[in-house]
Amino acid sequence: MSLPPTASAAAAGGHDPASQFAADVRRYLARRPRQLPSRYLYDALGSSLFDAICELPWYRVTRAEMRLLVRFAPRIWTAVMPLDRIIELGAGDGRKLAALLSGRPGGLVPQRVDLVDISAAALESAARAAGAVPGTRVFQHHATYENGLKSACGGTARGRALVLFLGSNIGNFDPPSADALLGDFARSLRPGDSLLLGADLVKPEAELLLAYDDPLGVTAAFNLNLLVRLNRELGADIDPAGFEHRAVWNEPRSRVEMHLVSRREQAVRIPGAGIELTLKAGEAIWTESSYKYRPGQVRCLLERAGFTPSAQWQDARAGFALTLCELRRPGPRPVLEEPPA
Repeated sequence: MSLPPTASAAAAGGHDPASQFAADVRRYLARRPRQLPSRYLYDALGSSLFDAICELPWYRVTRAEMRLLVRFAPRIWTAVMPLDRIIELGAGDGRKLAALLSGRPGGLVPQRVDLVDISAAALESAARAAGAVPGTRVFQHHATYENGLKSACGGTARGRALVLFLGSNIGNFDPPSADALLGDFARSLRPGDSLLLGADLVKPEAELLLAYDDPLGVTAAFNLNLLVRLNRELGADIDPAGFEHRAVWNEPRSRVEMHLVSRREQAVRIPGAGIELTLKAGEAIWTESSYKYRPGQVRCLLERAGFTPSAQWQDARAGFALTLCELRRPGPRPVLEEPPA
């Protein structure tokens, strides 16, 4: 759960976060269907709610990925050594990185870790978790994936890097944007650098919907909190009770979609974004898509960007895969053709 259904990979790269937020809200709510970029789900409360989602029995991504990291950490370290630094994109709460660091063979030199996240709260949490592992030096980058990776890779001489892109964050990009994002990663890295990618796999519809519309309503609160953020930061007059959370499985697109659906016809004012709009009863605002992959599709995605997959480990029960690859050379810059919603 992270970027918008049809946003370009670099959409959050503005230097003024408040102005960027207002501009994105204005631009995406003018689209048909109406949309809001899902990166804005992750304010302080949204990040806490997402941490709670990861503990729910119906959302198995985090636990599956943790099991794979703990089990295969020795193989990962063997494959990527010698290593100068680890760069985690979308650092979350830092537990997965800490598990990987704790699996290092003995006698290694102190490890530099660069954490990248657009959530300041998540970044601080991840820094505490990683910093608690002995022999770890932590550097924080409050930035988008692309800008943070460039910052972590540039400026100083460095050796080999391992980039972690976990939590199935790749699933929050539509196929053209996923190609563009991984291509951008490849252009920031050097041949011989490695990437460890976590991806959620296709599974039965009922399982997917339980993960995104849980019986306790935590995911609904996570989604509705975006409206609270609009009220707080942009002076909107939205009544969250006038909306309901809806999750649907779009099988032809291989994605779970999250929507905020208006319960009635209502006028909405968002002064900070300079817009007023009328929503019809049943009209939806599309807030997130989470694409699901088959194992071979993950490998093809990486190869198009110039990476060579060397190992793939799966949790068959939860339907999740970790794929380790090495940059061969950056692939061709993809042509972005946004598919219809």
